[in-house]
Amino acid sequence: MHPDDIPVPSEEQLAELDREVCFVPVDNERPKALSPAQVRQYNSLGYLLPFDGLNTEEVLELRTYFDGVLEAFRNLGRDSYSISTAHLRFARIYDLVAHPKIVGPVADLLGSNIVAWGAHFFCKLPNDGKRVPWHQDALYWPITPTRTVTAWLAVDDAEPENANMRFIPRSHLEGPIDYNVTTDKNAVLNLESTDAVSYGKPVDVTLKAGQFSLHSDLLLHGSEANTSSRRRCGLTLRYAAAEVQAFHGWHHKGIVVQGEDKAGNWANHPSP
Repeated sequence: MHPDDIPVPSEEQLAELDREVCFVPVDNERPKALSPAQVRQYNSLGYLLPFDGLNTEEVLELRTYFDGVLEAFRNLGRDSYSISTAHLRFARIYDLVAHPKIVGPVADLLGSNIVAWGAHFFCKLPNDGKRVPWHQDALYWPITPTRTVTAWLAVDDAEPENANMRFIPRSHLEGPIDYNVTTDKNAVLNLESTDAVSYGKPVDVTLKAGQFSLHSDLLLHGSEANTSSRRRCGLTLRYAAAEVQAFHGWHHKGIVVQGEDKAGNWANHPSP
C-alpha cells in the first residue's frame, strides 16, 4: 500500500476506538543495550538521551540523501514537514529503521518482538516560523495499547538556537492530557495540550547530528519556531511492541525489525 493511501483518522474516529491510553512501565531486570538505571529513568522521566546512533559517515550520507528528498517534495508543492511514513517510501529509510544501535535500546524498553511503524522527517527551515505545539503523540494514533517509543534522530545539530525539541519530564505519567484544536497557521500540528507547562519545567533535547533521544508516546513535547539561519532536521522513528494493534489501515505501516509478529497484527510490507 502506498503511504498516501493510509488514511489519517478524524477526532471522531479516534474517540470511537476502545484504546488503552496509559503508560506501561518497563519491567526489564536484564537490559542488554541500556543499564538498569536507564530503564528506571525512562519509567520515571519518560525519556532517555543522548545516544550515539549514526557515525560521521552515516549521518553525512543521510543528510545528503534527505537534501535530495526535500528538494523533490518541495518541487511537488509539499512542505518540509510532509515527508511522513518515509520507511514505506524509501528503501534507504526502510533499512535505517532496523539500525542495531537504535533498535537495541528500544528492545530493552519494548521487548524482543518489535515493529517499526513510523518514520517522519521534521525539518525546520531557517526562519520558517513554524512551531510544534505541546502535545502527546499517542492521542493522534489509532493504536492500542500505548506502547510506542519514538527515537528522534538528529540529521542536523539540534540546539536551543535552532529550536530543538523540548520534553516535560514525568508528564507521561498523567495519562491523556486535555487539549484544544488550534487554528494557528504556524502550528505544525492541530492539537495543542492545554496548560502544558503546569506539568513541569521543560528540558532541551540538545543533540549532535547522528545522535538520538528516546521518549514515551505519552510524554509532552514540542518545539518553538526556528528563528535562526540554520536548518534543524530530525527523523522520528516510531517503534511498538508487536502485540500492539492498529486500526483504520495503520497496520500497513508496521514492519518487523526484531523478533516476530506472532499475532499478525502488522502488514510487514517488503522494502519499497
